[in-house]
Amino acid sequence: MKFSTGIRGVSDLQKENTKMAPPFRGNETNSSPDSVSRRDKSEQVWEAVLLPLSLLSMMDLRNTPAKSLDKFIEDYLLPDTHFRMQINHAIDTICGFLKERCFRGSSYPARVSKVVKGGSSGKGTALRGRSDADLVVFLSPLTTFQDQLNRRGEFIQEIRKQLEACQRERAFSVKFEVQAPRWDNPRALSFVLSSFQLREGVEFDVLPAFDALGQLTGGYKPDPQIYVKLIEECTDLQKEGEFSTCFTELQRDFLKQRPTKLKSLIRLVKHWYQNCKKKLGKLPPQYALELLTVYAWERGSMKTHFNTAQGFRTVLELVINYQQLCIYWTKYYDFENPIIKKYLSRQLRKPRPVILDPADPTGNLGGGDPIGWRQLAQEAEAWLNYPCFKNWDGSPVSSWILLVRPPASSLPFIPAPLHEA
Repeated sequence: MKFSTGIRGVSDLQKENTKMAPPFRGNETNSSPDSVSRRDKSEQVWEAVLLPLSLLSMMDLRNTPAKSLDKFIEDYLLPDTHFRMQINHAIDTICGFLKERCFRGSSYPARVSKVVKGGSSGKGTALRGRSDADLVVFLSPLTTFQDQLNRRGEFIQEIRKQLEACQRERAFSVKFEVQAPRWDNPRALSFVLSSFQLREGVEFDVLPAFDALGQLTGGYKPDPQIYVKLIEECTDLQKEGEFSTCFTELQRDFLKQRPTKLKSLIRLVKHWYQNCKKKLGKLPPQYALELLTVYAWERGSMKTHFNTAQGFRTVLELVINYQQLCIYWTKYYDFENPIIKKYLSRQLRKPRPVILDPADPTGNLGGGDPIGWRQLAQEAEAWLNYPCFKNWDGSPVSSWILLVRPPASSLPFIPAPLHEA
């Protein structure tokens, strides 16, 4: 059975297996040569079915024809609807606990102003089989960014204490396995939730945060003074990018309302990235690749329906040209305020790549890992030769031609040039 001719899903293998079920083991000595041959073939099928899904799907991605990438996403990457509903129920259980129970009767006079679902679950870009969730807990006692830095550890300890108490009281229909923190002042409380209904454990990260934004409404753009305060505190503390959790809602909204097909392209890029990480080790943050995907679509397509292979190739070409990347957005902050403008000018003059978090100007997702970028670029270059970037006649799929905005006044905007193959 060959896997080199296009996409072969597990469901296809299971269907094929119904035609050649293994014979009853008790009569093996009386089996004819033909039946033994059929049994060997059948067992090969079952071995293929039992291959790890990530390995099987990565083999298939390389060899999937460009025209079949949408089917690959549907077969391998889109989350199962029933499982997603179970995950959402688990998340609702934890959110209810954090809002209503966590600090009730506690020695901490804390109030939870809101709990925000972040990460891939919140953005609507989760992958099948990747069951994890980030829950950001905004707490009333945290009134500055420095408060969050100094006190998050004590609130994490209290949340852990209350979770374990509920576990002992059997207050939940689910079980928790709380992970031990790796350092004294952890950023998050990590635990795994499981239940009879869930087919696998769900990994949660609970992150205490300062509510810098307050209540958001549609089309919300933060008061520039929020970013002035962020910049000043980050600069004083030398903790740029440390407080991105405070802007989780903006990060989520930046992606959540995007077209469905763009989210599917993001899933494909994430799948590729995660498998590269298994092979190469430490790499730039995944969020940087998500933002590159949005940037490629905004500058090269802006259509709700597009050629997935072209979009995928464009993102990989951006990765290859990482040393020329300088990418930012002005959806939530801009150059009007003089303090923010001065800070952004400094950020955008940093060594390439520069990829600013659209919700947090202090977060440069491109910086700090030149070795990781080089390795990822080399891997991306090798991938461009695979069948997933070939047309039916063997010619290479073209990339999008990116439209480049004019540079802001006195700012060194240098786009990543892409060349159509």
